[in-house]
Amino acid sequence: MIYHFSKEAWRTFERGCEREWLITNGLGGFASGTLVGANTRRYHGLLVAALNPPVRRYLLLAKLDEQLICGGVTYNLATNCTRDGVTERGYIHLQHVKIDPFPTFTYRCGLIWLEKTVFMPRYRNATVIIYRLSSGSGPAELRLWPLVNYRDYHGNAYCGTISFRQENLPGGVVIWGPEGLPPLFLQVSRGSFHPSPDWYYGMHYPAEAERGLNPYEDHYLPGYFTVFVPPEEEVEVMVTASLGEVLEPAAAGKLLREAREHLEEVVRRAGHADSLAQELVRAADAFLVKRSCPTGTSVIAGYPWFTDWGRDALISLPGLTLVTRRFTEAREILLLYGSAVKEGLVPNFFPDEGEPWYNSVDASLWYFYAVQQYWRYTGDNDFVREEAWPVMLEILRRYVEGTRYGIKADPKDGLLRAGEPGVQLTWMDAKVGDWVVTPRRGKPVEVNALWYNAVRFLEELSSRWNLSFPYSGLGDKIRGGFKKFWCPEGYLCDVIDDEGRKDLSFRPNQILAASLPYSPLTQEQARAVVKRVEEELYTPYGLRSLSPRDPAYRGRYVGDVLQRDAAYHQGTVWSWLIGPFITAYRKVFAGEKAARRQIRRFFDPFRAHLEDHGVGYISEIFDGDDPFLPRGCFAQAWGVAEVLRAYVEDFLGVE
Repeated sequence: MIYHFSKEAWRTFERGCEREWLITNGLGGFASGTLVGANTRRYHGLLVAALNPPVRRYLLLAKLDEQLICGGVTYNLATNCTRDGVTERGYIHLQHVKIDPFPTFTYRCGLIWLEKTVFMPRYRNATVIIYRLSSGSGPAELRLWPLVNYRDYHGNAYCGTISFRQENLPGGVVIWGPEGLPPLFLQVSRGSFHPSPDWYYGMHYPAEAERGLNPYEDHYLPGYFTVFVPPEEEVEVMVTASLGEVLEPAAAGKLLREAREHLEEVVRRAGHADSLAQELVRAADAFLVKRSCPTGTSVIAGYPWFTDWGRDALISLPGLTLVTRRFTEAREILLLYGSAVKEGLVPNFFPDEGEPWYNSVDASLWYFYAVQQYWRYTGDNDFVREEAWPVMLEILRRYVEGTRYGIKADPKDGLLRAGEPGVQLTWMDAKVGDWVVTPRRGKPVEVNALWYNAVRFLEELSSRWNLSFPYSGLGDKIRGGFKKFWCPEGYLCDVIDDEGRKDLSFRPNQILAASLPYSPLTQEQARAVVKRVEEELYTPYGLRSLSPRDPAYRGRYVGDVLQRDAAYHQGTVWSWLIGPFITAYRKVFAGEKAARRQIRRFFDPFRAHLEDHGVGYISEIFDGDDPFLPRGCFAQAWGVAEVLRAYVEDFLGVE
């Protein structure tokens, strides 16, 4: 799918900032920005590099601001916000933006046409910008001003906080930032570099201001490039920005072909003729990354600010790697997380430095589900038996006997309980300071649905392969205990606490009990759950995290950190939940003629959303109230993965 945008999309500055583009390099590095060229987030930049892939991300090249000079007139193509508002409006010269899949921006200044294409070579901390100019009847000059930074991508930098030094290169400059970090190389294929060190002061990020964060930053200006264009000629200029090594501009054309061919091969291998499936397959590639320590393939949870999270990786695995037929990557993800299991817990998060975090009760259970789906797609008995079976059996043993954070199966009913004060263990994990917004201590419904599915899956494998399984009868006990979640009103309570009291909040977590391969529900119960969830929680872009009928419901995800985290799981819509909802819907209404038509309708809003917010991607969250504005990360792994998986499995019917 090719996305085209014209001046209507940036009729105003604010409108032009609503859509964002993203390109990635397979290492966790990325480039992103708005259609109009303004950096409205501290995460926007032409080169955000992962120094310890896929983490330790640093913003290195924030922008290249362009000027065109011809006939004595200077056209400023830069668009920027400062403390004084929108101080540069170069987008008035912007004619067209095409994303195919890399963004190309077309400007017109008098008789001069300028095209700019941005891409990243695969597995290199580098960005290439290709300019194509036609000069008209007179000569022209293109000036390029690099705005350089050298800071953690979660932060802000200011003049005086970072020291720079630089040296000229043939056709460019090499810049050193903080001690211990590799240098940044900036080069052009034609033209020259003119050093004139200075600072760009007070760039303003409106999106950070909306989030209640510091919205101001300074950038280092090492100088500028000049490129002269003779009359009536067309020229092509390659600009390379690379970390730690020279990337010759002459190689740009070859690297662009390779980047395109990689994505074409990803789509071809998946084998889906449907256009929506193909576009989601292409989007899925952005989230698969190489990890350096521990070594393997992992999943970036979301751009622009998340790194790799265990829960997100395992939920996303079927959509990102199985329906796309990237089975090697699927196996590598399972090996990575399986090898890092500690005391029965799959890592929830790999920080930039130090040991993994293990604060999750469900990541280990999603590991069972991911293996289950991998086996279903590949029939890879050797891997599942030799590599995954021992990991799963150890997780099960630890969960039965008890492990960290109060995680332990109740010997009376087989249900899994978890939680201790101050620790968030389920996917509803918002925490501000010491405040866990949705603590959910006790026996959460989706955790026990996953627990039941995990035990039944091991029973299936042990029976098929005649393996010793010391927990016979546990599945039946869990199924019996799960009846406690049922409410007479026709839905499942969200949590049963340690005193046996039910949290009657109506939440989407119950949908997993109807969607997973092994369900503890009767067909009638599953049907009732799906109907009630559709009635109260369904929106065009996913499921609300809490019913609007609940007094604690928050319908808009806005404000500072405290306000947003208070709404994160209290009504905010989550795109990934559309996947289990559609799967459950298909399972309970499979015999009805209208079911397939309705399932198709569920996907229609996502077709349109691919052209909105993060172009070509699916957003993390949306407001719970109409018009369901996109919020959070503009490209979320499990959103893309679950829409793709459900579309292929539950609508196209390809497994």
